[in-house]
Amino acid sequence: MRWENLAAPPDEGDPGRAAPATPPLPLALPDAIVRTFDTPDFAGMTFYEVRAKSILNKVPGTSRVPFEWTINPYRGCSHACVYCLSGDTPILMADGRTRELRELEVGDHIYGTERRGAYRRYVVTTVLAKWSTTKPAYRVTLEDGTTLIASGDHRFLTERGWKHVIGAMNGHRRRSYLTTNNRLIGTGHFATGPKGNDGYRRGYLCGMIRGDGNLGTYRYPYGAVHRFRLALVDEEALRRTHRYLSAFGVETTWFSFAPARTNRRAMKAIRTSRAADVDAVRALIVWPDQPDDDWYRGFLAGIFDAEGSCSQGVLRISNKDDDILSWTAAALRHLGLHFVLEDHGLPNRVRNLRLTGGLAKRLRFFHLTDPAITRKRSMDGTAVKCSARLKVATIEALGLDLPLWDITTGTGDFIANGVVSHNCFARKTHTYLDFDAGADFDRQVVVKVNAGELVRREVAAPRWRGAHLAMGTNVDCYQRAEGRYRLMPPIIEALRDFANPFSILTKGTLILRDLPLLRQAAEVTRVGVSFSVGFVDERLWRSAEPGTPSPRRRLDAVRQLADAGFAVGVLMAPILPGLSDSDESIDATVAAIAAAGAASVTPLPLHLRPGAREWYAHWLAREYPALVPRYRELYRAGAYAPQSYQRELTARVRIAARRHGLYRPDPGEHRQVTTPAPAAPEQLSLL
Repeated sequence: MRWENLAAPPDEGDPGRAAPATPPLPLALPDAIVRTFDTPDFAGMTFYEVRAKSILNKVPGTSRVPFEWTINPYRGCSHACVYCLSGDTPILMADGRTRELRELEVGDHIYGTERRGAYRRYVVTTVLAKWSTTKPAYRVTLEDGTTLIASGDHRFLTERGWKHVIGAMNGHRRRSYLTTNNRLIGTGHFATGPKGNDGYRRGYLCGMIRGDGNLGTYRYPYGAVHRFRLALVDEEALRRTHRYLSAFGVETTWFSFAPARTNRRAMKAIRTSRAADVDAVRALIVWPDQPDDDWYRGFLAGIFDAEGSCSQGVLRISNKDDDILSWTAAALRHLGLHFVLEDHGLPNRVRNLRLTGGLAKRLRFFHLTDPAITRKRSMDGTAVKCSARLKVATIEALGLDLPLWDITTGTGDFIANGVVSHNCFARKTHTYLDFDAGADFDRQVVVKVNAGELVRREVAAPRWRGAHLAMGTNVDCYQRAEGRYRLMPPIIEALRDFANPFSILTKGTLILRDLPLLRQAAEVTRVGVSFSVGFVDERLWRSAEPGTPSPRRRLDAVRQLADAGFAVGVLMAPILPGLSDSDESIDATVAAIAAAGAASVTPLPLHLRPGAREWYAHWLAREYPALVPRYRELYRAGAYAPQSYQRELTARVRIAARRHGLYRPDPGEHRQVTTPAPAAPEQLSLL
């Protein structure tokens, strides 16, 4: 929806100031009043005050949300939330490597797919847009262990075409959706890359220099000559070798080895003739007595850059040296990669180790080892097949809304953790206003200053049938800007006056300002109000969640809402291993939630997904370094703690809930500690 209405001029006494738009006003907001505020809370933000034409939004029929109509008095959100739960999904880049979804930038080159003749093929495409949105999250687990976290609206390519994560056979949610009979298209989950430590660097130098280097000491009548030289046409591998040698104290110089010719590219080289450097190189490439995983990965990367090839879907490593072939075979076996030995009886005794298993195993090789030469990793034009064990095993509702990243690409799809994923366009709505879908969503907020009068006019219309209206489902209607603009009171008043059912989903304690209005509305219609309290330790809160309302303030809000007669559900999240998962912490938190009068509690252990992993790791190492080994062990398999830990944690919360009178096994009772079923249309739940 674009805004073509006039906005009223600012009041003279308003502490905000009308500001000239720099850059010019978006074309979609030609008559907006542009305002900034000289307060820390709104630093760097711009508010566009508009008079909208309509306010009641019909939810698309394909959506799975349990309501049909919404009210969004704002576009964009002054919460400036950090999206931190799903952006670590690995995306296949054009150079054959992977990058977390949250780290992609507009203009990056990645792999997508397109139909060419009878086959869909992998092709390089460009990231055109990137954004994040908060939606109910689902975990899709495939037969081979691939795990995907996505919204119910997201689509994946199956052997029967594109399918949403969830849907229905009938009704307004009718659409094609995943079942356990479906198999996704792709290669399956990507392997974790090497650590890039000294062990890996030694392995790489061993493979590269033994495969393609010149190393020797030559004695002449006039004295000894020491020489190390490496000449390659691919500068990527040469630069890496130069850098790795330098890390071990061996300095080399660059020179032009051979000029380009009609049928051959130019070659550059690095060299050193210092005796100490040559001896150091010899020491670096000695076969290890007990090679570890890092060395094996580095060795395979080095020997592949030196002697490997990958063309027409065949990956080979060639050499004539028995020791090199033996070590290469051992490294492949160590990483669980299968191969065959090809011996064509050549006079020079060159033999090949050919990797088997198709594209999935080639990608696994590249991701496990990370060779430097990107041209050898290309899969452009390769047919997209469904040979991996990618049958859907389970589809689980996580029971909460999570921030989920997405992108738009030139092909309309991308490769997410080894499967073909369709573009989604949730946050894209901000681009309809000529804003970008990324930082502008947090910094450029459109304020529908006439929202209250529009609600009153539209719910009074004869054609309106009093359907349930959900608020806070796109952006938080009680974000910080609401404290200044006060759009919600007239909205609630209008809904109260026309006895129109509604629900509010919020994380802001500002909702308490309107509690009298909410109580009045609840006397004449159905009103749903839903809050997250992971722990009650104030010291831990100040360290881990400094930008949020304190646990005490959130529980006070729950208490006041409960005292007013609202059934408030509380999400006990995140529970931090080693910090808030003790029996004492769980008991104290559940006791406080119960004492606040909550209607339900749902525990959720810490998930280290989108940017959370890096941020949390830095924070943990700084604040609680003794816990770092435990977290490495607990989250070594990915973003989620082991199922055994999750089950045990849920059981302990359930015991605490029983002890404090919050758990009711009666199915007719609303209080529970398990993931609730989807909320009825008349009430939206945070859970």
